[in-house]
Amino acid sequence: MNETAATECAIEVANFSYSFKSHKALDNVSFRVEPRSLHGFVGPNGAGKTTTLKTICTLLEPQAGAVRVFGLDVVRQRDAVRRRIGFMPDHFSMYREMTVYEYLDFFGAAYGLTVAQRDRMIGDVLALTDMERRKHDLISALSRGMQQRVSVARVLINDPDLLLLDEPASGLDPRARIELMEILRELQRMNKTIFISSHILSELGELCDSVTIIDRGKVKYSGRIHDLQTGGQARRGYTLTLAVDASDTAEKLGQLPGVVEAKKTGDGPAYQVVMDDQQADGANRLLRGVLGLDLSVVAFSETKRHLNEAFMDLTTRGVR
Repeated sequence: MNETAATECAIEVANFSYSFKSHKALDNVSFRVEPRSLHGFVGPNGAGKTTTLKTICTLLEPQAGAVRVFGLDVVRQRDAVRRRIGFMPDHFSMYREMTVYEYLDFFGAAYGLTVAQRDRMIGDVLALTDMERRKHDLISALSRGMQQRVSVARVLINDPDLLLLDEPASGLDPRARIELMEILRELQRMNKTIFISSHILSELGELCDSVTIIDRGKVKYSGRIHDLQTGGQARRGYTLTLAVDASDTAEKLGQLPGVVEAKKTGDGPAYQVVMDDQQADGANRLLRGVLGLDLSVVAFSETKRHLNEAFMDLTTRGVR
């Protein structure tokens, strides 16, 4: 499969608005997705996720603003955009009386691939999704997890640079979800850009490197997940557990260079330390300072909010 990645911004949404009669689904939305990233797109029901996805994949046209895919306008350059993307909707329908091979061959032909190109691509995508042994099985005989793998294979048949996946893990059992996440990681390693809408926030937090959170038609956050979980680049929080405790430990930690706050957490010798961390080696500097105080460190980690917590903080309670 083609591992060449484009250098343009993979998705650029600028001042995008869309209304259904009197209901404003999206209000001046702007965000960017970098090439080769695995980008999560999350929000409550009715937040505007599906409308955004359908616009990116050229099924809807922006009523205001602009949407571009690798620099291509989704309205004026629709056909060129479609050659660069693969879209998997949340409710996929399949030709269930076809075999897996026939199904993929049909879509390969629809994309204009030659017989030789189809044979090669079908072999590649079946190997990637671990469906080679099932290629002659009827789709109707496959489990939902297997059908989801076939759907992913279908999305890849034209070797797209950008994958748009709407709730790809919906209805899958835990093992099938884990296996799907591994396929997505492998695709990212192959220089694919993946834009994934999902309600399973715990998995997105582990899978994605960046995220856009949308609520009531407005973007509440767009950027690196790491920055969202840690509170941004200017400050970093660390959890420090020591072998022994002393009454003046928090005071000593607070006097270390770069530390703006140090406090004890709970009853044991555990401390929360916040650093004014403009430099990349903040964790190393903190550890060196702690060891310089002759304190024995048992555990040390960066403090991160779960994506679920950040989502709840940024979105509005209740039904729109």
